[in-house]
Amino acid sequence: MTYEFSAQQTFAGMVSRKHQFRLPLDYQEPDGEQITVFARELSSPEHLDKKLPFIVFFQGGPGFGAIRPAASGGWVKRALQEYRVLLLDQRGTGLSTPVNYASLAHLSASEQAQYLTHFRADNIIRDAESIRKQLTKDEKWSILGQSFGGFCVLKYLNDAPEGLTEAYITGGIPSLTRTADEVYQATYKRVLAKNHDFFSRFSDARELIDSLVTYIQANEVRLATGERLTVEMLQLLGINIGMEQGPESVYYLLEQALTETASGPQVNPLFLAHFCQLLDFNTNPIFALLHESIYCQQTASNWAAHRVREQYPEFNYSADKPFLFTGEMIYPWMFEQFNNLKPLQQAAQSLAQKQDWPSLYQVDKLAKNQVPVATAIYSEDMFVEMQYSLETVASVGNLKYWLTSEYEHNGIRMDGEHILDRLITINRGEKLR
Repeated sequence: MTYEFSAQQTFAGMVSRKHQFRLPLDYQEPDGEQITVFARELSSPEHLDKKLPFIVFFQGGPGFGAIRPAASGGWVKRALQEYRVLLLDQRGTGLSTPVNYASLAHLSASEQAQYLTHFRADNIIRDAESIRKQLTKDEKWSILGQSFGGFCVLKYLNDAPEGLTEAYITGGIPSLTRTADEVYQATYKRVLAKNHDFFSRFSDARELIDSLVTYIQANEVRLATGERLTVEMLQLLGINIGMEQGPESVYYLLEQALTETASGPQVNPLFLAHFCQLLDFNTNPIFALLHESIYCQQTASNWAAHRVREQYPEFNYSADKPFLFTGEMIYPWMFEQFNNLKPLQQAAQSLAQKQDWPSLYQVDKLAKNQVPVATAIYSEDMFVEMQYSLETVASVGNLKYWLTSEYEHNGIRMDGEHILDRLITINRGEKLR
């Protein structure tokens, strides 16, 4: 394992240092293939000469690099008051040996699948622990996880609590025991409710989407990335309606979908470009490849979202049923329709059939947790079932929670300074301001 540090950069209200670490792809073979893991350290200029403790941020996903802040604001601003912030590009994302169809092209499908098995939360935490020991000389640090990042926090508490001072989670308390099927059975109900809210809020949205569906079924429409736009793809926009300001972005996109021309209605080129920007499957393939595996413990997912969808036939569009958006679901047909996923189709199938995923959590161990943990649970969260989160809260020792209906899943992005401040106050037993 090796470590490199590069020169610092200055942003508005913060100073950045870049770190790169060479770490094992497989920690069972520490002298085998190595990958690069990148982390960005942020400090407040006035604290630059102080040795403040670290707080490490685990990004949501899986499969997304850490945020790239342009200035001190939101939760980063609050954190910099008493920490150095470490933004970790989880392995396979951002600048951490990124995974994509090009980087995997030299491997066979079976080799691709085997390679990708090393990119779950267990190895993300092994990376973080290795980095902690190199960067801090084995001092403890604090951690913060959003969405899937919260899953990583629970895994850290499970695997290496000795490295932690305190932990924070926003919108990401997983079930410790429930299967992927159970997760999606709950999630589809949440998505149905969000659809109802969306079409109730925007009175002409139903007319707009019906016109667009009619057009793309009668005409071959190509997205800016080259794929043919299908009804199934259109339904995927629903991943945005569970976010604060997400329904608005989807509605404004639909408003501009069709435009009148001299030869009649056509799909607006602006729509075709912006549509691609609202979906991440071409640019962040780990999200599609490994999303269901984050729930798997000694079981195969077998395309859980696809199978469970049959219990909710409302989502299977036909002319005699109203159009509904889907949510954070991965389907096998995506590897047939998205250009950058097509080369990974066989690997995706192998991963969906993999039955021997290691267990993620030890319930008995987490029940005895001593690390102070504070979490924000959003009662209206479309992505993380509240009841399952509350089950976990009752099973993890030393965990305090704040249940609120004020925020959607991306609350920390919208009001992060307040949310993190409140969680710090809760964790330390201080009086709420």
